[in-house]
Amino acid sequence: MLLLLLLWSTTPAIAQDNTSKKDTTKQDNKIYKEIETYSDKSKFTKLLHKLLFRPVKEQEASNNRKQTKKQTPEMLSNYKEYEGKVIRHIKIETFDPFGYSVSDTARRPKKWIERMGNIAHIKTRQFTIRNLLLIKKNKRLDSLLVKESERLIRAQRYARAVMIKPVAIPNSKDSVDIYVRVLDSWSLNPNGSASGSGTTIEITERNFLGLGHLYRNEFDNRFSTGETSYATQYKIPNIANTYIDFDINYAMLQSENSLKSVGLERPFFSPYTRWAGGAYLEERLVRDSLPDAENNWALENQKTEVQDYWGGYSFRIVKGQVRTTKLVTTARFFRRKYKEAPSEPYDPIDYYSNEKLYLSSIGVMSRGFVQDKFLFNHDVIEDIPIGRTYSGTIGIQDKNSKHRLYLGGRYALGNYHKWGYLSLDTKVGAFFHRNKTKETVLRFDMLYFTNIKKWGKWKFRHFVKPSLVFGNNRKPIITDLLNINDENGIQGFNSRNLYGTKKFLLTVQTQSYSPWEVLGFRFNPFTNFTMGIIGDDVHRLFESKVYTKFGAGVLIYNDYLVFNSFQLSIAFYPTIPGQGHNIFKTNTFKNKDITLPDFQINKPIITPYE
Repeated sequence: MLLLLLLWSTTPAIAQDNTSKKDTTKQDNKIYKEIETYSDKSKFTKLLHKLLFRPVKEQEASNNRKQTKKQTPEMLSNYKEYEGKVIRHIKIETFDPFGYSVSDTARRPKKWIERMGNIAHIKTRQFTIRNLLLIKKNKRLDSLLVKESERLIRAQRYARAVMIKPVAIPNSKDSVDIYVRVLDSWSLNPNGSASGSGTTIEITERNFLGLGHLYRNEFDNRFSTGETSYATQYKIPNIANTYIDFDINYAMLQSENSLKSVGLERPFFSPYTRWAGGAYLEERLVRDSLPDAENNWALENQKTEVQDYWGGYSFRIVKGQVRTTKLVTTARFFRRKYKEAPSEPYDPIDYYSNEKLYLSSIGVMSRGFVQDKFLFNHDVIEDIPIGRTYSGTIGIQDKNSKHRLYLGGRYALGNYHKWGYLSLDTKVGAFFHRNKTKETVLRFDMLYFTNIKKWGKWKFRHFVKPSLVFGNNRKPIITDLLNINDENGIQGFNSRNLYGTKKFLLTVQTQSYSPWEVLGFRFNPFTNFTMGIIGDDVHRLFESKVYTKFGAGVLIYNDYLVFNSFQLSIAFYPTIPGQGHNIFKTNTFKNKDITLPDFQINKPIITPYE
């Protein structure tokens, strides 16, 4: 009955030309109330109503976060009193990164180094910011779209702070002016690392010529082989206010590896987005080291061409209610063609073979964002996702003359609580062939971080990130096995001897935020602990050997570079199979060890097994 009410409520009405907007809203509210009343009749319908209709909201904020909000003018808003008024003008002002403030209009650069930095900086152009706005001139002000526009501007790596302020017009009751003030960050970001094995230098311009375009170049040199790698990327985000991104990549890597790719994509970038899609073309050459049946390793070529197309649409479940809760449908076609594949001794099961994949998914997502500070940056507003997502995926894979059914599902949720932030992401997926499951995956990913802790003028935050992955009926080839190497588990850990079908990872990090700065630089000490366990069909997961890494160091932030940090760190590894015992490495920690969850539903994918 609840579903019937839902379908009835979303069916277009006929002959309503004479019905006012007020009457329509009243009717929508009545329908929603009927659904809410009916849902209370049983536990199942009550749960279904909670999952489909109830918007996700932040739980009670901690006292520290309440205090942070009061002390940050950009986090305070007064949009509601202007709700529904017509926007007469939108005035945009962008500021160089040094010495200015979006909340203090009288503030100006005083130091000579600030003035010199501003001279060298190309300021963001006004039309670049205008392209990001969801509000338009001569349209009615929607406070939700104003807040979302602020978030979308903050999400750009070249914007340090933003404030959108409505201003009343004298002698006008139905109109309002909008002032948008954006403070740039220093967008030319050098980055690099050095260790006993090699050096890496990366130069990224995140706001090329003030257009918001990204231009990245990376150089890498390995001391042991003398090989040099080069990679470049150019990205045009949000073409002509469509939120379609254009991305092109070219790379010549070590061991003759190479990559050429070009893509267009419009994701569900906002809870209010209705349509999304993308197209991606790639040519890649990988010379990977693979073992044969006698565990002899050799470099084998994998040269592939990829085509990837997808599209999706989101529907508001009940018109006029719960605007951030959407029913989302997506479809995808993926094709990978092998122009070169590993020879038979290194791939006896034809794992590296041509493939076509047809996928479709349907799900419900409810997304929101909470503003916070002192997480991945120093004293900068960050938008932390909260929400719920439940989706199912179905598809067909054509590979090795077999047509296999694929089924997958996902349930994710995350929110702030009085004791901190907690998110959980659960995924499952499997292929079916001749009534048997193949290549099954079940994974759990969790993130918890505490509220800000204060000790004198210092601030601290603790992060905990466990991950659990199970695989069953996997392919008998090393590529389809789990490991805990580098980005797959423990940074700086690399072993050819450790593989399995199940793994558990745990990362614990304590990050401090220093009260002192020197020329805009802050030295923030951290400690990091990571452990990993690998199991298989013979060795039970939690009875297997535990491998660990203990790390410590300093993250060097700059108030004006904002989104980049330098690192000085050292890590200790008690054991790395195949390398030895009691190993020390430098600069092994990267700030991307802990990342925020994502409650979007985008293109359908096979549940990742990694």
